[in-house]
Amino acid sequence: MKKYALLSVSDKTGLVDFAHQLVTRHGYQLLSTGGTARALRGAGLEVTDVSDYTGFPEMMEGRVKTLHPKVHGGLLCRRDVPEHLEQARAHGIELIDLVVVNLYPFEETVARPSVSRAEAIEQIDIGGPSMLRSAAKNQDSVTVVVDPADYDRVLKAMDDKAALSDLRRQLATKVYRRTSAYDAAIADYLESQSDSETPDFSSLGLPMVYRLQGDKAMNLRYGENPHQKAALYGRFFDVFEQLQGKELSFNNIIDISAATYLIGEFEKPTVAILKHTNPCGVASADDLLTAWERAFETDRQAPFGGIIVVNQTVDEELANAIREIFCEVIIAPHFSDDAVDVFSRKKNLRLMVNRAGVGAESLLDIRSAVGGFLIQDRDQRKIRPADCKVVSRRQPTDEEWASMLFGWKVVKHVKSNAIVYSKGEQTIGIGAGQMSRVDSSRIAVWKAGEAKLPLQGSVIASDAFFPFPDGLVAAAEAGATAAIQPGGSMRDEAVIEAANERDMAMVFTGIRHFRH
Repeated sequence: MKKYALLSVSDKTGLVDFAHQLVTRHGYQLLSTGGTARALRGAGLEVTDVSDYTGFPEMMEGRVKTLHPKVHGGLLCRRDVPEHLEQARAHGIELIDLVVVNLYPFEETVARPSVSRAEAIEQIDIGGPSMLRSAAKNQDSVTVVVDPADYDRVLKAMDDKAALSDLRRQLATKVYRRTSAYDAAIADYLESQSDSETPDFSSLGLPMVYRLQGDKAMNLRYGENPHQKAALYGRFFDVFEQLQGKELSFNNIIDISAATYLIGEFEKPTVAILKHTNPCGVASADDLLTAWERAFETDRQAPFGGIIVVNQTVDEELANAIREIFCEVIIAPHFSDDAVDVFSRKKNLRLMVNRAGVGAESLLDIRSAVGGFLIQDRDQRKIRPADCKVVSRRQPTDEEWASMLFGWKVVKHVKSNAIVYSKGEQTIGIGAGQMSRVDSSRIAVWKAGEAKLPLQGSVIASDAFFPFPDGLVAAAEAGATAAIQPGGSMRDEAVIEAANERDMAMVFTGIRHFRH
């Protein structure tokens, strides 16, 4: 009895070797189309064109070639149903036991900036998904391969009937995941090209349908806590490369993401130290070593077991300074060979190269919710002095402006209620996540005292308005001379009066930065 394999692929990686094994080791006869058939013949393999098998020519520029009963009947025929087998014989339908198809590169095509709509439409595969779905539906009898990475698995399983049966189910599942993602990519592209002016939710700049889908990148030992199961999905490792250290944990990945968005705010050499996604020390300087010293100076206790992120190359000098403390992860765009050698003595320390340079403006912010999820664009609003309104009698000095703008970048990444004291381009005290803004301010003042950093001449940044003057008064008593905040409180006038009474400069940004 003849065994047929149908091969029609756009990605020809490993195809010839795989097909050769099918023919010589397992006795398959090959059916194929177009460029795939040419590649196989060029390698000396005997191939039957699908058009010769069906007796129906390819037409309409190849749009119609495999959509034929002799193809889909050969895939869908149940081998355990006599009526199916009899009908196949009556109509000259050969049983096809193996299908190898990968789809037109639609996603890659639409990712090109200059692609036209017509070019994109031509890359919508019709026959490929149809064959894959037919084969996957008949998974008890048909082996279906959508990924060249599975060729070796299939060849090995062919020598073991039980193993092949189990593998067929796995591969069928993979097919439906792939065709689902493929259809989603097409729908998303077409929606993005719509010129409809009909008002709907998409007018907010967010799609009417949002699909969360990603391949599993790795299993994690556990989630946020040891009793929770967890895994990482998606393309995290397209952005980051791990040079050394223990396997990443769930919490490491959350912290790495927060650190990456924070460091994306800065252009000057900058170091940020985070703990549980909150910055506990940030500084910019003319060089990274100075920035490190100032960031670490903010809080010498909290960084224990924390995350360090920088926006330039870590060299040997900086590596020797950092290695004196225990931290979980260091993130940089590059590490010098000497720096890697220094860190190699700490086997558990995770070194992560940020290959993609993701900044604060990247990606959507997605949160789980009961019965669904929430989507928002990422908080990326940047400000200049011209964007702010000076509401105090006294104008800020140039030094105060620089400190306020620096603190405003940091406070955006601190959990609400968030207070940041800064001086120059260095954080002096940070208060995060308190139920009362005054409490956050008190914690920031206490942290500055613990670090022996004087608050005299500092500025205060608040992620939301001061609902009462007490928060601003506490800042002034601590030594702050200027404040930057959104404004918008019913008691703004009282807060402004408190600033004027203490000769503080105060500006309103009109922008809030809550971070829950």
